[in-house]
Amino acid sequence: MMIAQRNLEYVAENGTAISVPIQLFSPEEDDRCWACRYTIGWPNGVKSGVAYGFDSVQALILAINSIGNDLYFSDYHKTSRLTWGEINGGYGFPVTKNARDLLVGYDKEFDD
Repeated sequence: MMIAQRNLEYVAENGTAISVPIQLFSPEEDDRCWACRYTIGWPNGVKSGVAYGFDSVQALILAINSIGNDLYFSDYHKTSRLTWGEINGGYGFPVTKNARDLLVGYDKEFDD
């Protein structure tokens, strides 16, 4: 079951605005761990991911961090035309420690 969604926007070189929906699904118990699925609807296709944790909270936190990493390591971010609100304002997702140097805008301000 989908539990959260956020829509980013990518502005193509020709100026066309393309919606980039992000969906986060409820963690599900597996036989040995918990899994939390997510999708990112990139302009070139949907990327599906899964984060695994010892419990549902850890799986959820890891999925949210994975979304942030996927956004910041994407070619779309590198163009500076991927937005959530204002240009270079960030995306509202945390990232893992090894990606914090990539943060922009409000994401950078609120990362401690």
